[in-house]
Amino acid sequence: MAKTPVLTPQAEDFPRWYQDVISKAELADNGPVRGTMVIRPTGYALWERMQREVDDRIKATGAENAYVPLFIPESYLHKEAQHVEGFSPELAVVTHAGGKKLEEPVVVRPTSETIINSFFAKWVQSYRDLPMLVNNWSNVVRWELRPRVFLRTTEFLWQEGHTCHATEDDARDYARRILHEVYEDFMVSVLALPVLVGRKTARERFAGATNTLTCEGMMRDGKALQMGTSHELGQNFAKAFGVQFSAADGGREFAWQTSWGVSTRMVGGLIMGHGDDNGLRVPPRLASVQALVMVVKDGEGVGEAAHKLAAELGAAGVRVAVDDRTDTPFGRRAVDAELKGIPIRIEVGPRDLAEGNVNLARRIPGTKTPTAIGAVATAVTAALTEDQKALHDEALARREQGTAEVASIGEAAEAAATGWARIPWSAVGPDGEAKLAEQAVTVRCLLRADGSVPESGDEDGLVAIVGRSY
Repeated sequence: MAKTPVLTPQAEDFPRWYQDVISKAELADNGPVRGTMVIRPTGYALWERMQREVDDRIKATGAENAYVPLFIPESYLHKEAQHVEGFSPELAVVTHAGGKKLEEPVVVRPTSETIINSFFAKWVQSYRDLPMLVNNWSNVVRWELRPRVFLRTTEFLWQEGHTCHATEDDARDYARRILHEVYEDFMVSVLALPVLVGRKTARERFAGATNTLTCEGMMRDGKALQMGTSHELGQNFAKAFGVQFSAADGGREFAWQTSWGVSTRMVGGLIMGHGDDNGLRVPPRLASVQALVMVVKDGEGVGEAAHKLAAELGAAGVRVAVDDRTDTPFGRRAVDAELKGIPIRIEVGPRDLAEGNVNLARRIPGTKTPTAIGAVATAVTAALTEDQKALHDEALARREQGTAEVASIGEAAEAAATGWARIPWSAVGPDGEAKLAEQAVTVRCLLRADGSVPESGDEDGLVAIVGRSY
C-alpha cells in the first residue's frame, strides 16, 4: 500500500501545502475570532529569533525602543486625510466600554503614526532634540476580509519605527539606512531570502507617506511577498499634529519624518520561500535549534554519548538540543524534526556508536552521512555555513529563472501567471498599472536599470517589477 504523504505536494496545491505546514509543523492555529491566530511555541521561536536579529540591527542605527498604547482616539486618525482614507476599511472601533457608550470612539491601533506624533509634538522642542529615533514592538489590528495565517491576519505582531529629523535629506537617508542596513541585510544574511529593494509607485505607497521603499521576496509559487517597508512621511504628520522645533537660526520648523516596519508576515515568507514537500527548511542562522542530537534507541552508553556531543556542539557555538524520547518511535521523531526544518540531526544509535560513528542528517540538501564522533563538531559547523549559503543561492536562482524580460503590459500579465516580469516603467505608467490591477497583477516596485533604488519615480529609464502578490 502506498504511503499517504504528510503534506499536500506544492505542485498539487500550494495554498493547501502552506496550511498543512503550519498545522503539521505546529507553527500556529486559527484563533477563536475570525482572522486571528494563536502562534504556537515552534512558530514563536522563529519570531523571537527574527525579533532579536532585527532589533539588534535597529539599535545599531541609533533607534531606541519605546511603547505606545493600543487604543487611539478616533479623532487622531482624521487629522491626516490620506492616512484615514487608506486605513478606514480595516479599522476596528470600540464604541462601548465599562458598560456605557464612549464619548469618543476608540480605534484599535492599525499603525501608530497618529498616536506617536501626538507625543512627538510634546517631546520635540529644539533642533538639539533631533534626530528622534523611536521603535515600538507591538501588536496591531487590521480587519482583513481574506485572512491567511501569518500573511494577512486581523491581529499580528510587528515592529514599527517612527523618527523625526531636522531636514528632508536626513529623513530620506535614514529611511534608506533602515531599508538596507536593517531589513535587506537581515532578510538576505539571516532569512537567506534574496529580496529586491525598490521604490513603490504612487498607487502602492503607504497612506500618508511621500515615498515608500520596499523589500519584495519571490515565493516558491512565483508570487511576490512584501516583506518590509520603510516610508518617508515628509512633513505631513508633523503639520497635522504640530511637531515643530526651534531651528538653529531661531525660527520654527516642522520636523521631517519616517516610519518603517516588518511583521510576523516574515514567518509566512520563510515558509513559502524555502519550504519543500517535507515541510520547513529553516536557515541555520535563524534556527533556534541548529542541531538536534537524537538518541535512536537505548543502548550501552548511547544517552551519555548524545549529551556529550551536545555539550561539545554548544561549546563550539552551535544552538543544540537533545531528543532522548526513546518511548516515541524514532521515525516519528525524525519526521517531526524534518517538518519543523531543523537544519541538522545527529542520530546516535548503539550499532553506529560501537563503530565510533553517528549519522549526520542535513535537512537542506537532504543528505545523511556517517560521521566519526570526534569529527562531529567540525562537520556540523561547516555544514551550517554551507547550508545557509545553499538556501540563499537556491532562492536567488529560482527568482532569476522566474523573472521574464518583457516589453508590453500583456506580456507582463502573462509572465505574472507563474512569476515576475521586468518591464520598462515607461511602457506601463499609471494607466497601465491600473489595467494590470484589473487582472490582480501589481507593480511590486520600481528600480533603476542597474538594480539600485531610484530617488524619484520620475527618473528616466526605470524598470517596473510586476507580479501577483500575497
